Amino acid sequence: MRTHWKKKLDVEYYTEGPGLDAPGNLYFTTLTGGRIMKLTPEGAVIPWTRLQCPNGQRILKNGRHLVCDTLARAIVELDSAGNVLGDKVKTTCANHSFEAPNDLIMDSSGGFYFTDSVRHVGQVFYVGPDGRENRVLENLDYPNGIVLSPDNQKLFIAESYTNRILVAELEEPGVVKSFPDVFIDLPSNPNSFDLQRMPFTANLPDGIAFDDRGRLWVAHYGMGALQVIDSAGQLIDTVETGIPATSNLCFSPDYKSVYVTGGRGEPGPGMIHQIFIEFF
Repeated sequence: MRTHWKKKLDVEYYTEGPGLDAPGNLYFTTLTGGRIMKLTPEGAVIPWTRLQCPNGQRILKNGRHLVCDTLARAIVELDSAGNVLGDKVKTTCANHSFEAPNDLIMDSSGGFYFTDSVRHVGQVFYVGPDGRENRVLENLDYPNGIVLSPDNQKLFIAESYTNRILVAELEEPGVVKSFPDVFIDLPSNPNSFDLQRMPFTANLPDGIAFDDRGRLWVAHYGMGALQVIDSAGQLIDTVETGIPATSNLCFSPDYKSVYVTGGRGEPGPGMIHQIFIEFF
């Protein structure tokens, strides 16, 4: 595999939550910037909507967005024009409070899982298409990015402060068979852990996504890289992103490129790069 990246955008705030709609518009969040922005295929950058602290988001087939608003402690539903339709959940889910909704993933039935990013006592929740709510996992050390296997039978979670990816088999939607296993322990930066220094020396897996060949790609915050992992949990490649605090990623529809968010620090400045992938 050969890759090369090009700069798409520099912005004021650290970026997160990339997603493409059917016409090819790229939406991204700005966390403390309080906005979701739209980057058109022609290169225009348009403020799309405003929330308190938008983080991870997913764009549905009908054009609606589900967004983790971390500061509001809610999963917010927006229509295709960016108007707020309401909260899917707010402050509590399955009779348990949550503090910091970070990222989410839809399942094939129309339900969704989301992470509550807290040190040591982080959680994962599920909301079904019928409104059913489950607490799926608890006592994780800052669960962050989350994704389902293509067959929807396994749930993968980036556990940031242990620098690893967890995997849990699902008994049914929203119910795991047991506490998750370690899918992979990720590479570590040899320098000391210090989020205040530049360049970053943290080793924090953030957003995760599968490509069309069943490989898991991990946005590795502080490492300035995407880690590429095969189905057996083996690291097969490291792709430099040019973004020190790499936060998240999404693939183009043809999987020939990947859009990467993050920045030089938080709350900013932020960056978006497009990485082109050549397989052989």
